Amino acid sequence: MNKSRQQALLRWLRQQRHHGARSLRVASLFGFAAALVIIAQAWLLASLLQNLIVAQQPRASLSTDFLLLLLCFVLRAALHYGREMAGHRAGTAIRRALRRQVLDRLESAGPAWIQGKPAGSWATLLLEQIEEMQEYYARYLPQMSLAVFVPCAILIAIFPVNWAAGLILLATAPLIPLFMALVGMGAADANRRNFLALARLSGDFFDRLRGRETLRLFHRASAEQQAIAASTRDFRQRTMEVLRLAFLSSAVLEFFASLAIAVVAVYFGFSYLGELNFGHYNTGVTLFAGFLALILAPEFFQPLRDLGAFYHAKAQAIGGADALETFLRESPDNAPATTGAAHLIAGPLHIHARDLQVMTAGGEALSQPLTFILQPGKRVALVGQSGAGKTALMNVLLGFLPYRGSLQINGQELRDIDRDSWQHHVAWVGQNPHLPAATLRENLLLNQQVEAPVLHSALQRAGVSEFLPRLPQGLDTPLGDSGIGLSVGQAQRIAVARALLKPAQLLLLDEPGSGLDSQSEQHVMNALQHAALQQTTLMITHQLHDAQQWDEVWVMQHGQLVQQGTWQQLIQQEGPLRTMAQHRQWEIA
Repeated sequence: MNKSRQQALLRWLRQQRHHGARSLRVASLFGFAAALVIIAQAWLLASLLQNLIVAQQPRASLSTDFLLLLLCFVLRAALHYGREMAGHRAGTAIRRALRRQVLDRLESAGPAWIQGKPAGSWATLLLEQIEEMQEYYARYLPQMSLAVFVPCAILIAIFPVNWAAGLILLATAPLIPLFMALVGMGAADANRRNFLALARLSGDFFDRLRGRETLRLFHRASAEQQAIAASTRDFRQRTMEVLRLAFLSSAVLEFFASLAIAVVAVYFGFSYLGELNFGHYNTGVTLFAGFLALILAPEFFQPLRDLGAFYHAKAQAIGGADALETFLRESPDNAPATTGAAHLIAGPLHIHARDLQVMTAGGEALSQPLTFILQPGKRVALVGQSGAGKTALMNVLLGFLPYRGSLQINGQELRDIDRDSWQHHVAWVGQNPHLPAATLRENLLLNQQVEAPVLHSALQRAGVSEFLPRLPQGLDTPLGDSGIGLSVGQAQRIAVARALLKPAQLLLLDEPGSGLDSQSEQHVMNALQHAALQQTTLMITHQLHDAQQWDEVWVMQHGQLVQQGTWQQLIQQEGPLRTMAQHRQWEIA
């Protein structure tokens, strides 16, 4: 990562401060107040020692100073706690805002665009990389101002007492950030490489975990275990590289801080012995001056030490911001086809496409120009080889992909219709149903109010009633994420019941019977056949026997609609459908 890129990322990180600006200001104010309390505490302690040891004053006469010193200890602890809490709130607010930006952008981009990366990569972006910015905002940013203010305040307190001690501290202070910067120059690059290795490991591991049954069937489990082990070793090496730089920076910081404090101590030691006679404004070196300087010398370097400790929080934030800033800058802000604000005109659903070309968010064509009419109440089966463009057409109808040409819904361009308004009229059942971690009832209803007889009818038609009595709490049974605890067939039946309960005008089906056992497939297809009689339906299928009873069959090939008509019309013509039926024995591979 070059310097210009690092500077750009730092500017971007600072721009995000406004999400927690108030808490950051409070954290800085607490830090400034704590610095003043530290100086007052050192002044009181040095004064007490001077009065007790040199002036031989009775302890009773110094009771006020003792109480003030105790108050300083309590106040310093309270201010430190307040600063930590304010910094934590600032970091939390900024992380929450960043996650909201990412989730909003992902929602805007749609699932068709999200599927371009493994789920593990998105998890790393949302969790680990944003989480690594906590220390940068909570501690590093407030510490930057404290690293300037606190040493300056201490110098202002020391110089009137002894200019030599102040000069020693002033001369050695710049060495610490200088050498720390030299040592930590590669820290941002090391953290960026670490995040890349983590994202790669997360994506690989998550994908292989989901596909473990397939890997076992094809005897690839051992090879993939070795690949995961190699990714793990790479991640471990990247992590050790980051830790090596962190320990080296800490060693450099401690060396120069200890050296400066030792020089101050040596100066006062020789001054008390009479070997040195300067720095005291011709008033002599007092015990008060020596104790004040020696008490404040570690506090002088403490903000720089803290900044050094948090310096790697900055490097981690830069490493994490690299992928995050790129995603927010380059991901499509309005990738879906529906970006307008108009609401769909009421009435039976009439879909008319003219020279419709489905596009990716990056502007790449996914299909040839398509022209078709989907009449209200029609049931259409869409068939074709894998990669023909069927899913792309489904995604553009769902509003998840942009397009060129014309795609009108009741005379309105789909891109002009508000996406939420349009999707309210659409029900969808795919191959892999998504069931959030909630109860079965919540998964079915999705916050809509449904009467009990309607719910019972949908459960009966989808075949959910068959296994519902076996669930421990019936409809109130909690489901794991993605339907953990259910078989694939049971999860698909729940998805079908959910689609039946939605008052939609358009039903889109993407191979709903794929991967199911014969009994589950029969339940699912019977329920969907019944639902298709009541609404406009478009179904993608690889099973030709499923298409025979539908009103129309559309055949896609190489991104084009090459045939449209009834099953009887197309099967009697020379063409792709007849060829598929003859060569694949009623099934498209």
